[in-house]
Parts: sequence; C-alpha cells; structure tokens
Amino acid sequence: MPRATSDRFTRAHQPSVKSKASSEASGSSSGAARNPIFNTERFGQHILKNPQTAQSIVDAANLRPTDKVLEVGPGTGNLTVRILEKAKHVTAVEMDPRMAAELTKRVQGKPEQRKLEIMIGDFVKAELPYFDVCISNTPYQISSPLVFRLLSHRPLFRVAILMFQREFATRLVATPGSALWSRLSANVQLYSKVDLIMHVSKNNFRPPPKVESSVVRIVPRDPPPPVEFAEFDGLGRIIFGRRNKTVHANFLAKGVMEMLESNWKTWASVNNVMIEDDMDFKRKVEQVLEETGFAESRAAKMDINDLLKLLSAFHDAGIHFA
Repeated sequence: MPRATSDRFTRAHQPSVKSKASSEASGSSSGAARNPIFNTERFGQHILKNPQTAQSIVDAANLRPTDKVLEVGPGTGNLTVRILEKAKHVTAVEMDPRMAAELTKRVQGKPEQRKLEIMIGDFVKAELPYFDVCISNTPYQISSPLVFRLLSHRPLFRVAILMFQREFATRLVATPGSALWSRLSANVQLYSKVDLIMHVSKNNFRPPPKVESSVVRIVPRDPPPPVEFAEFDGLGRIIFGRRNKTVHANFLAKGVMEMLESNWKTWASVNNVMIEDDMDFKRKVEQVLEETGFAESRAAKMDINDLLKLLSAFHDAGIHFA
C-alpha cells in the first residue's frame, strides 16, 4: 500500500471569506459546477478528466524506466496511473487527505502500489525527495511558489511538465518587448529554458475552471548561472515596477534610493570602504545608469543579458539589491 509520509494538514490556499460567502450565496446554481465527490475549489484544484490530454502530458516528459518522478496535486490519480506505467517511482504530494485516500485505493492490490509514495500536506512547505522529473496539474494558487521551489531544488531535476492557468503560462514564456514580458518571465528564464507545449480547454476538467489552461516544459540551465537570485530579483522588482517607464524614473520611485543607500553603507562597512561626508548617493546611481547606457531604457524591452549587465555594473560600484 502506498505510504503517506505526512498526515499534517494546513488551511493554506483556501478561498477568502469574501469569495466563500459569494459562493454560498449563489446556492444550488453553483452546485452543478462542483466536483460531486470532493470540494476541490477549497484547494484551487480541478481534476483533469480527459484521458487523451493526460496521456499527452505524460508523454511530453519522455520518461525513462529509471526515473523518479515528483507529482504535485495528483488529485484522484488520472496522471499518476499513467506516470506509474513508465517510471521507476512516483512521489505524489497531495493537499487533500480525501484525494490521497482515493489515489491509494486506485492502485491498491496492483503492482504499481509499490512504486507510489504519497505525501499529504502543503507542497510549498514539504521536504522534497530526489527526483528526475516533475509533472503537475498545478493548483493555481501555488503556481509561482511551485516554479521557484523547483528551480531552487538541488540536485537539479531533468525536466518539469507543468500545467498552469494560461495567462501565467504565457507570462513564463514571454519575450522582451512583448506585452507579458515581466519580472516573472526574466526570473524564470534566467535559470531555465521554458517552452509552451499545449493549450488545454477548461472543458477538460471537473469542475471546469473559469479560465483556460496551458502546459509548459521547464528545463533547468545546467550549470545554473552564477547569479544570486535575490540580487537579480531585487533589480527586477525596481525596474519592472513600472515596466514602461524609464529605468532612471523607476530608480527615483519612493523609497528606492533610501533602500539602496542603506545596502551600500552596509557593504562599505563590511568591506572597510571609507564613505566621504559629501557623498551624493543619488548621483552615484545615476552614473551607473549613464555609463551602462540604460538610463533611458525600459524594462519592457530589456532582455536578460541587459539585466545582467546592469546588475554587474551596480555590483562593481558596491550597490546591492538584497
């Protein structure tokens, strides 16, 4: 019988009180859209019911007989049973104990049960095992935490096949100059190669979500770039705050100079660098922007190489973002 390694249960990812009240107020009219067995909305989950779509997702992973697979949000196991046919072992992380029990029953007494381990709890907080491949019909509320949890995991996995809300998936693969190029796009693409594999209609789920979905393939860059994520993200947080404004204007936003000057003074203290009494920190930042040629650039059109060049110039000047 598959082992459930944790029986802890948290209330994370529940809908807000407002949305819950709205749902209850709609009465029986919303009941038809709900999963008849499980209240999946509570965890932002929608069960993938189309067998062809499920098979296409598993096939996209190109699983090997020696692979250990991490599955996030297995639900009742429509993807899981197909993964078990091809992989050596599957660790499934499921938030809802009732779904975990249903998945357990589904493989009980079959050869696949020895290959399945079920972890009950919050993926974001779980201690992850070694895995070669990750496959997920992702609960929408944890889309961003899931991506960055995977990319920070060591040792690196080979590939992840992940289903997200379409708008989120499109942002992951967005390119500089496009309408959806963002801090999220840059952060993910710095550490991985991301491809859009397929679109999935909401009619493929039970209950059907309000939005369409898409599946992406994420392959970590190996070796990963020698860039501290907090620094790269800190720069992105500033210049993508208003991505169509000039980089110079974003650095003049409220609180930015104060934060950077505090970081700089800390760096100077640690590195025994003397700070002159009449030091004009704002001018110091502007000099970096002018010398790199990015003062009048806009984040909406800056690619990752531009961002790395700007970050490196700030570091050379002792200015840090985390």
